[in-house]
Amino acid sequence: MEYTILGILLMILMLLYFKVADKFNIIDKPNQRSSHTEITLRGGGIIFWFSALLYFVQHVQDNYFFFTGITLVSLVSFWDDIQSLSNKIRISIQFLAITLIFFEIGIFNSIPLFWIVAAYILAIGIINAYNFMDGINGITGLYTLVVMGSLLYINQEIQLFTDSSFIKYAMIASLVFLFFNYRKKAKCFAGDVGSIAIAFWVIYLVLKLVLRTHSLIWLLFLAVYGVDAICTIIHRLYLKQNIFEAHRLHLYQVLSNEYKIQHRLVSLYYAIAQVIVSALVICLYQKVPDVVLFVIVIAPLLLIYTLKFYLLNKNNLKVNI
Repeated sequence: MEYTILGILLMILMLLYFKVADKFNIIDKPNQRSSHTEITLRGGGIIFWFSALLYFVQHVQDNYFFFTGITLVSLVSFWDDIQSLSNKIRISIQFLAITLIFFEIGIFNSIPLFWIVAAYILAIGIINAYNFMDGINGITGLYTLVVMGSLLYINQEIQLFTDSSFIKYAMIASLVFLFFNYRKKAKCFAGDVGSIAIAFWVIYLVLKLVLRTHSLIWLLFLAVYGVDAICTIIHRLYLKQNIFEAHRLHLYQVLSNEYKIQHRLVSLYYAIAQVIVSALVICLYQKVPDVVLFVIVIAPLLLIYTLKFYLLNKNNLKVNI
């Protein structure tokens, strides 16, 4: 009953947001770098913050730092959706928000300084990679469902590391968002506020699990996004492009834009790929060395990613599109 009520409340909040977004013209206008062709409401991903808020009011003492952090990144990201902000401002707020959750989960007292610095780089990188990958209908919602579903399974069947309801709130928010986004003509896009907020939620949970189990393999729950995002950044640096500017060089963009595969189908491919990876990680956990498991997962994903260059060359497209 709790989750049914939550779903109804989130649905109502989403519909109310649509009225606000329409009134104040919070829209996404397509350009030559976009994967969509029609003007669409932006910022529908604010539903993730609303879900975090509804959870927080029931568990104030346990999630103060997390909620403060997700509120900070959501606020600055929503502002960026309306009026572009400098990268320095966005990164600074993300750094502050990450510091809050590091304090909450005890990172500063658990690992050496070198690894703390690495954790900051990793967390900020994952948050922004999640944002980079949000470009077609359904990809953020479906991928988030897979990641959160994997974490929920671990929490209930292998290692308890958080309140299961906390994960379920994120999953229900994803389902509500997908209802409006996973369509041929999306009612709304997540916007930075959506992709950044849910990425913050994901990294918080993954880091808690890593600390609890003393294993980094749970980062592989983000492997499909990670390989695409990191390889695309390297590719763009090679082309001497500004990695913070819009582009169409991710594999999902090549499949959607150049090969005209339906956005929803490409999003489903990514989700299925991550399901396979997550299942492999869960099955092989503590059965093979962590390094071996990383190789088993990452190597095939790198091979799949190279498909992009074959597709570009086959279609006689310039790789610096």
